[in-house]
Amino acid sequence: MAGRANLWIGGGLVAVAVAAALFAPWIATHDPVLDANLMLSEEPPGRAFWFGTDTQGRDIWSRVVHGARISLTVGLVSQAMNTIIGTVLGVTAGYWGGWWDDVVSAFTNILLAIPSLIFALAIMAVLGPGLGSLLIALGLTNWTFTARIARAQALALKSQGYVQAARVMGYGDLAIMMRELLPNMAGPLIVIATLGIGGAILSEAALSFLGLGIRPPYPSWGSMLSDARDNIRVVPWLAAFPGLAIFLTVLGLNLLGDGLRDLLDPQSRSRQP
Repeated sequence: MAGRANLWIGGGLVAVAVAAALFAPWIATHDPVLDANLMLSEEPPGRAFWFGTDTQGRDIWSRVVHGARISLTVGLVSQAMNTIIGTVLGVTAGYWGGWWDDVVSAFTNILLAIPSLIFALAIMAVLGPGLGSLLIALGLTNWTFTARIARAQALALKSQGYVQAARVMGYGDLAIMMRELLPNMAGPLIVIATLGIGGAILSEAALSFLGLGIRPPYPSWGSMLSDARDNIRVVPWLAAFPGLAIFLTVLGLNLLGDGLRDLLDPQSRSRQP
């Protein structure tokens, strides 16, 4: 029952965030960049401005809604890169073994010893701020867990009878990995990818908070938090609403990942009444 509740609650929160991102031009009440009016700066939440205004007089509701586009794009694209890199390295290392397995395992262990945010900071320091640099930095730093899971799954599956039968029938290594291994390890990879999107959103927020993410005046939840830090005691709504958006979105992704894990794990299903 808990797994189903996590799936429904998490899926609902994620659906709201995705809907906000998709329909941002229609549900935003103001332009998030151009509608700035210093005469209306730091207005508290009310009828005219649901979430209040920032120090430039821009509508925070509209900026939060449009910020969903940037934050979800960063999370989805960077985690897609991580999933592809980690899956390719992990599956090939587990299936082929030998020296290639030793190289991939050693490289993975080295990267696991380095905090991913520190590694991303180093990449951003070289490439500079911006969306493209952010995607590259986050897409190259969080694939290690996917690689470990894919390698473990490949090691367990390559000795199965259907894999041996495919080898006897003359299938090549690539065909076996694509047709026999990947479909049978899709569940764990989907779960880790779902959880990784939430982690990527948090990393984007942290990098933007440090000034290395999305360049102003374009809104992202992290950059909005960065802009609010100097006035957080005087104007708390500047940080409250983008922070709440990050919290609810990441919470939804984590709950969705837990629900998918229970749904796709046969042992979890067997324990349910």
